[in-house]
Amino acid sequence: MADPTATATRVPTVIADDVHVIYKVNAGGRKGGATAALSRILSRKPAPGVREVHAVRGVSFTAYKGEAIGLIGTNGSGKSTLLAAIAGLQPVARGTIYSQGQPSLLGVNAALMNDLTGERNVILGGLAMGMSKQQIHERYQDIVDFSGINEKGDFISLPMRTYSSGMGARLRFSIAAAKDHEVLMIDEALATGDAAFQRRSQARIEELRERAGTVFLVSHSIGTVRETCDRAIWLESGTLRMDGPSKEVCDAYEAYTRGA
Repeated sequence: MADPTATATRVPTVIADDVHVIYKVNAGGRKGGATAALSRILSRKPAPGVREVHAVRGVSFTAYKGEAIGLIGTNGSGKSTLLAAIAGLQPVARGTIYSQGQPSLLGVNAALMNDLTGERNVILGGLAMGMSKQQIHERYQDIVDFSGINEKGDFISLPMRTYSSGMGARLRFSIAAAKDHEVLMIDEALATGDAAFQRRSQARIEELRERAGTVFLVSHSIGTVRETCDRAIWLESGTLRMDGPSKEVCDAYEAYTRGA
């Protein structure tokens, strides 16, 4: 039987309070060149062809330590934008996001450099996450082995621009997973590997949760969310459609997509 005091003693890690994210996109090509752009800046007029996208609309929820939360929804529903806002990479137009510590969006996405070797990127990524050189040295081989990118050759010594998108995503996840995070957000990384990599990834997520971390997982694979997450948040057209146990939310989402 569930402990009736469990909810009261849970520790929040992320609180989203009526969050709205609005960004601007250029709907047309460049017009008028630099002189026209300067004139618009001085006159404070918006550029022609620019339109606003209201990507996240009034989303509110609280995430707790030890939870693995799947974010599901159709393409363009605002999942990745919401994660970027939680990580501080996307400004919030209205509402507030509170977080415990610094949430990591796969930990090192912005830090990795395509012209550097995988080996150098492991070091760079580890430093970007606050690991010491000694910690990186101690965990280096585990990171490479976890990623599996050397199973068919010495790819770790090659520039990352030579990697497939799947290899790059696996290495990024492996670097991020080498450190414990209070809040770790994963955007589709588990969909890039074979079954063995997915099993390793799911086991690592369980370890993070057991160490009182919170994991967010964006995935188009409902099966992955069912297996990996105990809770799911369903976004549709930027709004929160449903939030609850992953099985219930996934069942409702699948029924919705079948009828769409």
